[in-house]
Amino acid sequence: MKFVKILFLVVCANAFGQNTVDNQLAAYNFPKIRSSITMPVTIPLSELSNMINASVKDLIYQDDSYTDNNNDQFKVKVWKTRPIRLVGGTSQNILIEVPLKIWAEKGIGTLGLYTYQNTTFETVMSFNATVNFKNNWTITTNTQPNGFRWVTKPVLDYGKIQIPITSIVEKSLKEQQEKFCKTIDQQMATQLNFQQYALMAWNTFLQPFNISEEYNTWLKVSPVGVNITPLKFYGNQINATLGVDIYSETFTGNKPAASSPVTSVANFNFTPTVADQFLLQTTANIPFTEASNMARKTFLNKEFDIRDSKVKVTDIRVYGVDNRVVIEAQTDGYIKGTSIISGIPVYDENKRKIVLSETKFKLKTTNILQKTASLLFQGKIVKMIEEEYGIPTQELEENSRKSIEEAFNKEYYKGLKMNGRVFNLKPSKILLSNTGITAVIDTNASLKLLVNGF
Repeated sequence: MKFVKILFLVVCANAFGQNTVDNQLAAYNFPKIRSSITMPVTIPLSELSNMINASVKDLIYQDDSYTDNNNDQFKVKVWKTRPIRLVGGTSQNILIEVPLKIWAEKGIGTLGLYTYQNTTFETVMSFNATVNFKNNWTITTNTQPNGFRWVTKPVLDYGKIQIPITSIVEKSLKEQQEKFCKTIDQQMATQLNFQQYALMAWNTFLQPFNISEEYNTWLKVSPVGVNITPLKFYGNQINATLGVDIYSETFTGNKPAASSPVTSVANFNFTPTVADQFLLQTTANIPFTEASNMARKTFLNKEFDIRDSKVKVTDIRVYGVDNRVVIEAQTDGYIKGTSIISGIPVYDENKRKIVLSETKFKLKTTNILQKTASLLFQGKIVKMIEEEYGIPTQELEENSRKSIEEAFNKEYYKGLKMNGRVFNLKPSKILLSNTGITAVIDTNASLKLLVNGF
């Protein structure tokens, strides 16, 4: 089932009202269950490194003129020797190291007569980038130069004369380092804009999802708010936690109408902490027409003995009155008439069914004369209903658990991978309306979101 395809994807939209579902269900204002989804988010710094390395070419800088810069008689080329490395700091900052190989050539002389000598050396250029996660789903950085570390210093060897050119090279590198800062900030702002992903994801999954083909069950989720903890920086990753307040609804029968598409994402709120696990409550709505079909599959044409005679169930329907489910069974044979059995619907954890408790019985018939036979019939049909009637939830629970975990552990979009687990899933409360039965289903789960492969 597609249950949690939208768990990360719903975090960016406003709450939507319920649209009309169909003629059969439109009269019923389905309850919306408010709950929260918690998702730790991990952004590996290796992904940011990949992003920066992809934007910075191996040949970073090249000066091919001897006569520029006031006739400095100096040429230089700068290459990236290894991938740029990022390390998490302690104050919402990232330390960036750029390993460089530099070729330089310097002319020595006067009056247009120069002797040229070249050299190759290596250095590591350092940056310090502070990171700010804005509540409009964008990340901004402020990158500053953080000096050089020489691996081998630049020296021109003219035999008896060796000329250090560290100061000349550093002047050019400092100029380039300032330009690198702007490049890094521009790339970060472009690549770490989560607005596009949130908007694309929400509008892709606005349609309700079929979570059980056998029971024709659909899930619809509407977010009402998003909370995010401050970013935490570690040696190799950035962590944060999303807390999504939602209304969730589940329908049985015809597919409910989708909410209208959104054109922009809502801002989130910062919060100090959110829980590691979450309770997701959904509502499984079974119209009485569906409940009647289930009852017919179980009891239609069923026979039982009353005083050496047969009683046969010829029709059956299910409806609701106040807080009770009513099963109205038509019988033929020794007792011809209408049996009305009503009860309060409850979830039986052992049977894994919605069953009836505190049952009451009423018989409408014209062909029974003996009180004893009536009592025998009442005992048998009530016992049959209590023992055999029920709306099964076992398969739905097992399929839901399996499907949720399958949905929790997928990459729905390049760069967004979810990992999660369901700890417990079962109905907790049964509600009634004039048109159907609503089971509130509690799901205890954990979910993580990994940003990978941008």
